[in-house]
Amino acid sequence: MNRIYLIGFMGSGKSRMGRELSKKMNIQNIDLDKFIESSMFMTIPEIFAKYGEEGFRKIEHEKLMELSAFENVIISTGGGAPCFYNNMEVMNQTGITLFLNPTIEMLVYRLLRSKNKRPLIEGMGKEELTPFIQEKLKDRLPFYEQATLVIDPNEVKTKKVIKKIEKQITKRKKKQAKKKS
Repeated sequence: MNRIYLIGFMGSGKSRMGRELSKKMNIQNIDLDKFIESSMFMTIPEIFAKYGEEGFRKIEHEKLMELSAFENVIISTGGGAPCFYNNMEVMNQTGITLFLNPTIEMLVYRLLRSKNKRPLIEGMGKEELTPFIQEKLKDRLPFYEQATLVIDPNEVKTKKVIKKIEKQITKRKKKQAKKKS
């Protein structure tokens, strides 16, 4: 087994899905944003305020590279993580990527009710949030769609996701065995 990366827009359910998969598969789950916060001794909003988005993305890349060396782990990434530097390539080379892809309406609903501070949408109401999500998704989808698996978190049960992951792990092992022989 290697790494499983959960990717998708903010509010897509990556952290929740990571916790559920972790329990069912009995492997460690690491939330990339929480990992960054604990190593920087700052919250994500504080990092954005101090270093700007560009500085945050550099830190995020460094921490993702660190985590890509961990074994038997589920990594829940931030919404923008796959879109900067060569992060998507790194994740696809070192593990299985799952793109959680809820509807825009579901994202708006979740983000408006979120208790998490999210620097990119702070202070936005529904009228600003919907076009913001549509625009950002347009930019991010080419990265997200490079994922090994695309999951609709509104329709798929954790057990089905685990079966899809296990199928991908088996495929990878067979591919690696062929390369060695």
